[in-house]
Amino acid sequence: MPDQGDQIKLNFTDFSVMNKNLYDIIVIGSGSGGLSVGLFMAKAGFKVLMVSLSDKDIGGDCLNDGCVPSKAIIHVAKIIHNARESKDFGLNVDGDVDIKKVIKYVYDRQENIRAHENASWLREQGVDVALGEAHFTGKDEIEVDGKKYRGKKIVIASGSKPKKLKVPGVEQVIYYDNESVFHIDELPPKLLVIGGGPIGMEMAQTMSRLGSKVIVIHKGDMILEHDDTAVTTILYEQLRKERIEFFFRAEIKDFPSANEATAQLNSRENITLKFDAVFVAIGRELNLEPLQLNNAGIKMNNKKIVVDNYLRTTNRDIFVCGDVAGDLLFSHAAEFHARILLNNLFSPLRKKLNNEHMSWVTFTDPELATFGLSEKQLKERGISYEKLEQSFEEDDRAVVDNFQYGKMLLFISRKGIFRKQTVLGGTMLAPGAGELIQELILANTNRISINALFNKIYPYPVASRINQKVIVGYKSMALTANIKKLLRLAYKMFS
Repeated sequence: MPDQGDQIKLNFTDFSVMNKNLYDIIVIGSGSGGLSVGLFMAKAGFKVLMVSLSDKDIGGDCLNDGCVPSKAIIHVAKIIHNARESKDFGLNVDGDVDIKKVIKYVYDRQENIRAHENASWLREQGVDVALGEAHFTGKDEIEVDGKKYRGKKIVIASGSKPKKLKVPGVEQVIYYDNESVFHIDELPPKLLVIGGGPIGMEMAQTMSRLGSKVIVIHKGDMILEHDDTAVTTILYEQLRKERIEFFFRAEIKDFPSANEATAQLNSRENITLKFDAVFVAIGRELNLEPLQLNNAGIKMNNKKIVVDNYLRTTNRDIFVCGDVAGDLLFSHAAEFHARILLNNLFSPLRKKLNNEHMSWVTFTDPELATFGLSEKQLKERGISYEKLEQSFEEDDRAVVDNFQYGKMLLFISRKGIFRKQTVLGGTMLAPGAGELIQELILANTNRISINALFNKIYPYPVASRINQKVIVGYKSMALTANIKKLLRLAYKMFS
């Protein structure tokens, strides 16, 4: 039996072990949101544990299965498309795409970024990393690979996964989603894309440009249903020009064979579609069961975590960040959540989640970019606004670069005697629209007067002059007959 001194020594050892596994903050998940929180806290001198399923999972969906690989393959497809389009100027480009070289390019781009998104690099930044699946064992405790860790604060940033298509016969088809399509060895001659959202449209156009014959089937009335039909219909026509075939108000009922699908149209008519592979983009879903949230006193409702406006769960020391918030499923939304959490960890002036300045881009060619409040939201909130529409038809840059089909919608606040007019929201369809709207997002976020755009000096002929053109056109409408009379009088008096 140990004497009193030995007993004290044992207690001290146990206490040290307990403290060793006690963290100021634990972050479950290593995607955009988790990395933002964890790295800042470590740089600020706090003890941080980050949990990732594996070393390769660090970087989250964005690096591994989403933004990075998709934009890399879109880049390659655009080069190939432009090369083929050069036939109009006498240059003929023939041959099939080497899909293995395309995928290698994608992989190389990922590895370039992975150099600063991996376990060793995080540890160099002062972040402890636990690899494996986490689950809660108490209100402030998790377990990973048999080891327990306690956190004064815990952030759940475990992301989401693509929804699986569940219809009879699906197990016999060659099936891709965003987690598998960037690992293909062979380009399917005919690809059936299921889903008309952003991921579906980006990959439909990309695979078509790489050489697949693409058919899209979508339950809705039009592609990209969260965007304005004034621009989505234009994008739809541009995609059709690239020989992509569409079926709307339709859904897959079954797969009678490995190369056939039965689709039911809105008219209740059944048609047979032939293909070599399918790409499924029908949304995303959360995978929360492994976390055993009930052990931490975290309530759920309709398979989602119950969260307040500050991104807190029903356990006030546990927060959510990114897709698990049940909010907008964007990497930049996760980064936005991270900034809110970090502010609220250090400031008495707590910030609530507010998406009225959120923006998103569908990276088709042309791009479709949207920001701020939509017309529907403005009407629902009873906000008085003016709607400006701007065609690119007579824009000089659009003329020389051949995108006169472009269109912009801009919502601005109504005039007031003592009230400045600001940008409330908008959407744009044009090549590079995601870059062109950045100053509009800045104006929207900071409630900058539209006069700032009116007075800005734009080098001619940059494409972003379209942002000024719409404001100039709006102000020109103020030149009424009476204003013109006053101007003529002023001209006589002062010129």
